[in-house]
Formats: sequence, structure tokens, C-alpha cells
Amino acid sequence: MADAEDSPLDCLVIGAGPAGLTAAIYLARFHLRVAIVDAGKSRAALIPRTHNHAGYPGGIPGTELLRLMREQAFQFGAAVRAGCVEKIERDGELFVAGFGEATLRARSLLLAAGVVNNPPKMAPEIHDAALARGLLRYCPICDGYEVTDKKIGVIGSRTRGHDEALFLRMYSRDVTLIAPDGGHALSDAEQARLEEAGVVLRNGPCAPLRINGDRILVQVPDDTLAFDTVYPALGSVIRSELAVMLGAEATDEGCLVVDDHQRTSVAGLYAAGDVAKGLDQISHAMGEAGVAATTIRNDLAAKRPLLR
Repeated sequence: MADAEDSPLDCLVIGAGPAGLTAAIYLARFHLRVAIVDAGKSRAALIPRTHNHAGYPGGIPGTELLRLMREQAFQFGAAVRAGCVEKIERDGELFVAGFGEATLRARSLLLAAGVVNNPPKMAPEIHDAALARGLLRYCPICDGYEVTDKKIGVIGSRTRGHDEALFLRMYSRDVTLIAPDGGHALSDAEQARLEEAGVVLRNGPCAPLRINGDRILVQVPDDTLAFDTVYPALGSVIRSELAVMLGAEATDEGCLVVDDHQRTSVAGLYAAGDVAKGLDQISHAMGEAGVAATTIRNDLAAKRPLLR
């Protein structure tokens, strides 16, 4: 690690999820000086067991995958430092990042801070217990297969709820779309597609979700609905504010706009993983990270030869 008075890092990575750790492994193996700062909020840590990640028959818990990736990064000299980066400023061509009482300077910066899912109404301890047991799930691309032919509830409205319910319909005939706050606010075409697919529509508002045995309960004004699993389709908060404060271009939702090499619109600032507009998948985030790390190395070398 480097303090402000030390020579600058070649790259500061913010976020130690699959994207940040993959990039750090690449960067360290390029013999670059790299530091990783992580606030401990990776969505991958919330996955009870991922079955989409190739190379792990039987799946692997998200926490174990992150542990192995941290260990691998550490083998090449890239250790994770706990902390929340609160501000980033420019000092000439350098980035200056502050977190707590520490300051790091770097020639380049990779933002891999990810996103935070908007949860449904429920007590935090019940939310975490439901998530660990697969009663609550956030990513149908990741684990829709695991709920094949199950009774599925989707909490959402408008186009987001429509799209998620239809996506899950290919896994089960028993899908119910529940509006979280009242009506669904669907277009006539969206409502017709859902009806044609056999998706049941229920109006909210929803009371806080509860667990009852091996079911998760969703209480609506006229009934209490029981499901094998519930998918919230309530959107997410993209942790791109640090980059946006530096002037980086972002979509209306907050995803950073990057080129084919993961460069943002700010020179020296790169983004990979869920914070950039993409698929929100571990494999995709890791691929973006490999591209970003290689681009960072090449861009740095174009300014100054990287010699041993």
C-alpha cells in the first residue's frame, strides 16, 4: 500500500468483487503497483451457491469464490484494504482517493464498485435468512434453473416487473407478478403478453415479507400468498457516483458508459463489472476486468515504457 507521500500507484482498484479481483490479478501479474480498496458490499458474497460459474461442478458459494480470488490476488502482491472511498480528486494526471484518514494516489483508477439491489419490504434479518435459503432471489439469469417448476412470485411493476415475470415464465408455469405499492402500471401490450403467458397479476401494496416453514409469504390487501421463492424486480442503485463526480458519462440509471476497452469518458478512469452497462453476471464482469486491466497496462506503457 502507498500513502500520499509515497510514489503513486500504477492503478487503484475500487471494489473487491469478481471484477475488481480479476483486474487486480492481471495488473499484479503485469508487475504493476496496484492497491485494492473494498467496502465489503460485493453482491457476489450474497450468493448462497452459484452454478453458472464454469469450472465448479456442484456450484460454489459466493463467499468462497471471493475468498479464493482474494488469495490468488494476494499471491501476486495485490492485497485488499478494507475501507470506503469517499472522494476522488484530480492532481494533474494523478487520481487522489481518500477513505477514512488514508489517501492513495494513482496514475489510473478502475471502478468496480458494483450495484446494490433494492430489497422488498422485510426485516433485515428475515431478508438475509430468506436469501440464504433460496426463498428470496435477485438474479433469474443466475439461478432461474434452480426454481424450475416451482411456485414463483415476482415483486415489481411497470416494464421491469413485466420483463422479469416473463423471463421466469420459461422456468415455471406458476408465476405471479405482485405490484409492490398498488397497481402494475402496465401498457395494454404488456398486460396482454402476461395474460397470454398465464402470469397471474396481483395488486399491492405488499406488507413486509415473512417466512413460514419452507415458504415465503407475501401479504396483499385481500390475501396472503405463499411461494417457493420470490424475485424482487425493484431495480438497483449503481455505485458510480465517484466516477460521475469526476465528470464520467453515465446512463440515466447511473451505469457508466465505457468503450470497447472499458475506458470511461474521463482519461485514466476505467470501469468493469456491474457499475458499467452490461449483463450483471460474474463471468461477464471478469471478462470486462481482463479487458480493463490489459487496457490500463497498455495505456500506461504508451505514456512511459514499463521496464524491469
